[in-house]
Amino acid sequence: MMAAILFCISMAAFSRFVLYYWRATIAGIATRPVSDRVRVAAGISTTSLSSRDFRAILNVLDLAPDLRGRGGTFRAIRAYYSVVEKLGCFVPSATGWAEAEMATCSRYVAVLVDQHLERNMACADQMRAM
Repeated sequence: MMAAILFCISMAAFSRFVLYYWRATIAGIATRPVSDRVRVAAGISTTSLSSRDFRAILNVLDLAPDLRGRGGTFRAIRAYYSVVEKLGCFVPSATGWAEAEMATCSRYVAVLVDQHLERNMACADQMRAM
């Protein structure tokens, strides 16, 4: 019985650590600059990305094929965005935090889409060189 309790406590602590690490990784990647190419392709007129730009940026990813094979679908970040969005709607005191988290998700996806487009351009250049 004691072993089961210790196991549950350690799994809860490990889960918290994994979530904090994942969020820190997202926040670190989201601080990188995003090219104007992504903003123009997504139809975003402002220079800073907001929480409302998430789906527009994902549409750019859906429209840009991956020239190197199967691309990612960003399931984890989509799920996190949806959970935070719902939490912001249902808990009024968490609205500010939810907006900040969703804006970080938007910047994170924009950086990854920018990298995706850059890889596509490099791959297309290699194909032209052949």
